[in-house]
Amino acid sequence: MKLHSIALALSVAGLSLYPHASVLAQTQNDSQINEVNQATEEASEIEVISVTGSNIRGVDLEGSQPLTVISAEDIQRSGFNTLTELMRTVNQTRGGTSSFTTAQSGATSTSTPPGQATAALRGMGPSSTLTLVNGRRIAASSFASGTENFVDINSIPLSAIERIEILATGASAIYGADAVAGVINYILKDDFEGFELSAQYGQSDISANEDEISLQAFYGMKLGDGNLSVFADYFNRQEIEATNREITATPVLQSSYSYLPKNTPNIYFGSTRSGDEIGNPACSSPLVTTEFGETICAYYNNEDDWLETPLESVSAGFIYNTAFGDIDFSTDFLFSSSSSTSVSRPSPINRVDDREGPFVDESILDTLPANFATIDDLFIDPFDTPAGRELFGFMFDARFSDPRTVEIDTQAMRLVSQLSGSFDDWDWRSGITLSRSESEQVATAGIYNRYQYHAGLAGELCANGDIASYDRSSDTLNCAGSTLLGIYNPFDNRSPDNLAILAASQAFPTRDGTSELYGWDATINGELFEFNGRMVSAAFGAEIRREEISDVPSENSRARAENDYLVDVFGFGSSFSEASRTQWGAFAEFQIPLADYLDVNMAGRFDDYNDFGSSFNPKVSFSLRPAENLIVRGSWSTAFRAPSLTQAGVQLRTTRASFDCGANQQVADLYCEGDNIIRGNNVLELGNPNLQPEESESYSLGIAYSPTENTDITIDYWAFEHEDLVDTNMTGVLAAAITDASLRHCGVLQEGEIGISYDPFLCDYTDTNGRTIEEDGANLSEILDEWIFFENPRFEELPLFRDHVLLLDNTGTQELSGIDISFFQRFEFSSYDLELSFDGTRYISFERNIPGSDQIEQLAGSFQYPKTVANAEVFVVTDDWFAGFTLFITGEYEDDTIRLRSRELEELQALGEIDDEDRRTIESFTTLDFSAGYYFDNLDIRLRIENLLDKDAPVAYGTSRGYDSFNHDPFGRRYTLSATYRF
Repeated sequence: MKLHSIALALSVAGLSLYPHASVLAQTQNDSQINEVNQATEEASEIEVISVTGSNIRGVDLEGSQPLTVISAEDIQRSGFNTLTELMRTVNQTRGGTSSFTTAQSGATSTSTPPGQATAALRGMGPSSTLTLVNGRRIAASSFASGTENFVDINSIPLSAIERIEILATGASAIYGADAVAGVINYILKDDFEGFELSAQYGQSDISANEDEISLQAFYGMKLGDGNLSVFADYFNRQEIEATNREITATPVLQSSYSYLPKNTPNIYFGSTRSGDEIGNPACSSPLVTTEFGETICAYYNNEDDWLETPLESVSAGFIYNTAFGDIDFSTDFLFSSSSSTSVSRPSPINRVDDREGPFVDESILDTLPANFATIDDLFIDPFDTPAGRELFGFMFDARFSDPRTVEIDTQAMRLVSQLSGSFDDWDWRSGITLSRSESEQVATAGIYNRYQYHAGLAGELCANGDIASYDRSSDTLNCAGSTLLGIYNPFDNRSPDNLAILAASQAFPTRDGTSELYGWDATINGELFEFNGRMVSAAFGAEIRREEISDVPSENSRARAENDYLVDVFGFGSSFSEASRTQWGAFAEFQIPLADYLDVNMAGRFDDYNDFGSSFNPKVSFSLRPAENLIVRGSWSTAFRAPSLTQAGVQLRTTRASFDCGANQQVADLYCEGDNIIRGNNVLELGNPNLQPEESESYSLGIAYSPTENTDITIDYWAFEHEDLVDTNMTGVLAAAITDASLRHCGVLQEGEIGISYDPFLCDYTDTNGRTIEEDGANLSEILDEWIFFENPRFEELPLFRDHVLLLDNTGTQELSGIDISFFQRFEFSSYDLELSFDGTRYISFERNIPGSDQIEQLAGSFQYPKTVANAEVFVVTDDWFAGFTLFITGEYEDDTIRLRSRELEELQALGEIDDEDRRTIESFTTLDFSAGYYFDNLDIRLRIENLLDKDAPVAYGTSRGYDSFNHDPFGRRYTLSATYRF
């Protein structure tokens, strides 16, 4: 069908990231719009277009909402290979840590799942953005980011997308839960005829081993009375290692080291007579002097860091549209399969009970160089072995040699079928959605069984991996049906026999996840009655949805109460979650013309959940046209997000949690030597049956102005008030434990207990009234004083143990506001057009309470939250070719110096990098991209050069990588060459 002008205006509504058509061009033709609305006899010539944010179709609604559209032309001109690369350039998804890519992937349970990525709005969290495909939901990834579920946009092939519509304001009144920050709707191509083959090749300036290859095929044809479109997509990207980049090849600070080296262990300070760590003279890097005056072998994270993980994916699908008499039928199917590998730094080696300083048999001392350590330098102490023996030895400090490595395979599918038609003057549609995402993960390197490893250290490990049985009467070890191996020497990383002992303790934990979504929905929309000479339009609808999720790790990576919550393997926790949910909702929406120049849109939706109750969310918006080329628009709405299925179904999750000593001075005095720093500790997260949904209010007010048909200007103010955020709150639990004895426990917590775990030896100390730390009324400051007096510890703070047990909770609120500004200008010349555009977002405020405190922190301008993100473009466009430049601007923000150790701050002071208050600003970062293309009769050739001037990412000392991977990248100049051939 031929698109009528009103439909065309709606299909390109709003201002996109790239050169675009403005919706305001349509407002200059109000008389034509009225004629179209009255000409019902010509309705068959009009293709009714839906716009994200409304269920009323065919009415000029976008003027009441700031809708950003990325068109097919924009996507093609961008030159990007994946949806993830494209969405990283959208201002509304930039800033903060909500949107993430595979650059943040890792091999631990707290890392972003390997090979997966998401685009989220306004920095409000990955689960606060509703992701749609063709206006309907898609199954979330079964592997959550933390405990927040998200849609993996790597499962959506860019080649199948016609356009992307972004509504960055609350939309629960239309779509139900999760649209707290807004909606991103990926709209697929259809009604395509012909055959296209496309190929892209990307490469960096630095290494030939960092290439990207992408291949696509798209075929469309008439089939009966309908149209069938079939597509396939292949993508392959190699990893990028930190050591291949000059700015990440070496440590950003010499003092940013770990005491735990790999390959060349130190001797733990607890075994030395001097009380100082003894550094290994065989260290492969120069020894460092610590803040305690020790000289040790150290470890730097960049040694084993991948800045970008490898990813291989295959996608395919089809879209079919046809008609049966007066009823239209459409169905679309997507399938994707991806494989990725990710790494994290090698795991620390601890004792069996997870304390620092593992023991090794004293006989190993004879193998050490004479200039390392002698028996006169050490305490030789008894230790218990896995087989039940008591041996004598000393403690060492180390991590394993190989990084923790996981491989993950993900398959995702989505099938949507819809019937639609009309009766009288009403349109109707009804469809079903079936969507599934399934992931399988296996650890392939760097993971070792704690019991087998310590059996190896004691010479008790059998060749088949069993731990030898010990006959106390004969003082012998036995390996039934196998051979007893020798004693493992952690100081020898070369001997094949020694390495074979280590290999016998390697483990391969797995993780299997499935996420499923089943839904049915129905909508009718049309005109109700005439009001003020125009028609009041309405839409009504209902939806039923069933969601199921499971994230099941292998038993050897689970914490179990019967095993004192010790995970069988070192450095590899897991998230164990299973949940399901049924929800139904009903909505109504009205478009009311209060005057020729004023329209009001009102919507409301009621949703009921079988596990978290019900919620009603309204929305009111208006569009005022004081002049034919000016729109004033505004909206108010509420939104909600029920706890994610992972949050609702968490049975036990092993992870690390941070606590902020800057939020509470009492916490700082007890646990951080009085310093206002961030600390982390191993915790167990449990689900909380009392979790409440997150709720939000959003506001927007703006103008859209087109002084000429080639000039578009929009300015929109937006604000969100987001309450009852779901997270764990270790800072709050530490603060509450100061007065609540039920939260204080010596040693490992028992099943059913909640709270903080302290070193068991701490219970030997009391306050002046004789109370231990577990007793009501105990004075924790006095107990700390006693601990310091008798133990003379290295750190003068209450000694935390391991596996604190925390409930997920509604931890606090966040309020944010900002301004979006867009400008587009086209100059038409005889043989070409010159297009200029600017799109920018300025955060006015982003306030959030610090967990565990009523204190409000200002995120806007703080680490990873730049106040300003913007893009500017200049393009020359002709019928045969285009060429232009794009500036990507990320404003300055504070470095995360609060997380740094005192030794790092001292080095920064010596370098003159921080001020008197230990603060530092990360400079703004602007890169320039070049894009060009030429159109032959059947062949298109395009070139994109990213970071044309090869600028280095600004240094961020608050990260181990030395740069902020959420807002910057260190990849330097990259080239992408694309070709599309049409048969």
